[in-house]
Amino acid sequence: MTTKLEKVLYTARAHTTGGRDGASRSDDGRLDVKLSSPGTPGTGTNPEQMFAAGYSACFIGAMKAVAGKMKMTVPADVAVDAEVDLGPIPNAFGIAARLKVTLPGMERAAAQALVDAAHQVCPYSNATRGNIDVTITVV
Repeated sequence: MTTKLEKVLYTARAHTTGGRDGASRSDDGRLDVKLSSPGTPGTGTNPEQMFAAGYSACFIGAMKAVAGKMKMTVPADVAVDAEVDLGPIPNAFGIAARLKVTLPGMERAAAQALVDAAHQVCPYSNATRGNIDVTITVV
């Protein structure tokens, strides 16, 4: 099921050349990275690392967005460790993601409720749901 945006709040734009062994730059210049294929001696990052960084940052934002509605406070030292796997699937390549969420000082049941609610509103979670394996764990 495809969900159409009700309104565009922001559009990210990037220009990439050379694929996995090239470079990518955002239209505003804030992102300007060299790219290297995973497992090679290159000095650049790769799409899987950028996906891990984007998903983890977005997930923290989602937790902060839902916390107020749940009468909770997200700890200042909240952290999400993201792992994104790349591997073969039948006739193609795919990814899988794991998020390990650390909410210091929060009672476990409350932390789990917050993570579950965030997973329902996070744009990355919504984009990946039903498309790739995603595991989210409160640590």
